[in-house]
Amino acid sequence: MKIDLTLPELPYERTALIPIITEETFDYHYGKHHATYVNNLQGLVKDTALGELSVEDIIQRGFQEGNAALFNNAAQHWNHSFFWHCLSPDGGKMPDGKIAELINRDFGSFVDFKNRFSETAVKLFGAGWAWLAQNERGVLEIVPMKDAYTPLTQNKTPILTLDVWEHAYYIDYRNARPKFVEGFWDIVNWDFANKNLK
Repeated sequence: MKIDLTLPELPYERTALIPIITEETFDYHYGKHHATYVNNLQGLVKDTALGELSVEDIIQRGFQEGNAALFNNAAQHWNHSFFWHCLSPDGGKMPDGKIAELINRDFGSFVDFKNRFSETAVKLFGAGWAWLAQNERGVLEIVPMKDAYTPLTQNKTPILTLDVWEHAYYIDYRNARPKFVEGFWDIVNWDFANKNLK
C-alpha cells in the first residue's frame, strides 16, 4: 500500500471498533502516538533529499545506515498506517479466498494458525509487532518483531499485523494483552490480507 509523509485518514470512524478498541484508545494511539511519528519523520527529512523518497525507501535507508531516529519514526509510521487497515468493523469472519488456502497449506488449519499467531503476539516481550508475512518463496510466516521492526527489512511482504505495544491496548485492557489479542480476531480484515498477497 502507498504511504506518504502525512498522517493518513483512518479507514473507519474512531467509534467503529467499539468495544474491541475504544474511541479513547484511537485518540491516543492514532491521534497522538502515530501523529508524533509522522511529525518526527517530517522534521528529520525536511530540506533533505530524503523528503523525495518513499516511506519504504526511508525505512531501508535508516535501517542500512543504522540511523535509529530515522528508521524508528519511518517504520512506526508505516507499521501503524498498515495496521489500521488490518482492522475492520466488518471483519472477524473466517478467512476466504487465497489467504485461506495459504493458511491451510502453511499452518495446517486456520485454528492452528490462529493459536500460533495469538501465542506469538502474547509472548512477544516488551514492545513490538506480530506479523503475518509472505517470504520470497511465497510461504506464509508468523514473524515476531521488536520495537519498530518490520518484515520490509527482511525482504518479506507484510500481509497482516497486530500492534502489541502497550499504547495499543492499555487504556482498554490495562495489562491484559491476551484479552486484546483475542479481540483482534473479531475485527481482523481478511479482505486486506488477500490484497497484500504476492
